[in-house]
Amino acid sequence: MSSTETGSPAAQPASPPAAPRATHRLSFWLKELPFALVLILTTLGVAYASFTKQPIVGFWELLAPLIALVCVGSGWPSAIDKTARLTLIGSQALHWLAFIVVMNMLLLPSVQRNFTATSTAIAVFTLLALGTFTAGLQVFSWQVCSLGLVMALTVPAVAWIENSALIVAVIFVLMLAVGVVVWWHWRKSARAGQG
Repeated sequence: MSSTETGSPAAQPASPPAAPRATHRLSFWLKELPFALVLILTTLGVAYASFTKQPIVGFWELLAPLIALVCVGSGWPSAIDKTARLTLIGSQALHWLAFIVVMNMLLLPSVQRNFTATSTAIAVFTLLALGTFTAGLQVFSWQVCSLGLVMALTVPAVAWIENSALIVAVIFVLMLAVGVVVWWHWRKSARAGQG
């Protein structure tokens, strides 16, 4: 190759590095989408339960399998063979089935005599936070553990903050969680740029 060929504009790739970076960003957001969806649904469930002062057990019963799917998806890459994958699916199914059974035990009439609607909602939400955190530990997923922690930090807000202040608190927690994910991604990108 001559020096004129290497100095030509066609020989200097200017746009290809931008395409992988954009693809990497899109890939990152697609990977984080299930966690964001669970966080948004949880936030909506908490806000609805706070306004109505009624336990929305059906909603949490539908959210539990969704979280189980997110956990299986999070643990799938580290499950190296068929046995590990079946173990992952089985352990998550049993984990969330136990959550649903205990949640429904809270709704038995003999138990409900000792609880108000608000205390039942708080108890169910606390169970969901604990279930999410421990499921994250099972699959070694910091994202799922973070979801459980965010849920757990919201429990006192559900118990003590008035309706209008609760919305502000939930929005703040949601923004904080998004900020942490963006910061983590920025830090990871900065490290990759240095390396």
